[in-house]
Amino acid sequence: MPGSLPDGVAERLHLVEARSETDLLWTAEEALRARPVSLVIAAPEKPISLTAGRRLQLAAEAGVTTGLMLIQEGRGSNAAETRWKCDPLPSPPDSTRHLWALIKNKRGTIGTYDVSWNGTTAAVHLVPQAGERHQPEGPPR
Repeated sequence: MPGSLPDGVAERLHLVEARSETDLLWTAEEALRARPVSLVIAAPEKPISLTAGRRLQLAAEAGVTTGLMLIQEGRGSNAAETRWKCDPLPSPPDSTRHLWALIKNKRGTIGTYDVSWNGTTAAVHLVPQAGERHQPEGPPR
């Protein structure tokens, strides 16, 4: 079925609805610390403080877990290892295509990627623009 999850993902997916922003951040932090969890995705509605962002980062490091915070532009935390901006691109009906821009990376280069997913596999295809060389980002302001 187009647009459905790849085989095996739905059985391992847990959705949590938090009653408050505090509950959301607490739940995300606890899940990030849990070793059996490999990915935590959260969408806070309020800006994340430096302290909360750092707590999430330390929890992700402790649990060796990837944390993906879906945050509105300008509401992120300086504690983030990376910051991405995602914009939709025109795509055929059987595909999802986006332009992902890595705009902050504490440990490497930044750049843009054309990302597409056809809904049939668990993989996404990242296609960097040819001929571009990216320099590391300067220190945070």
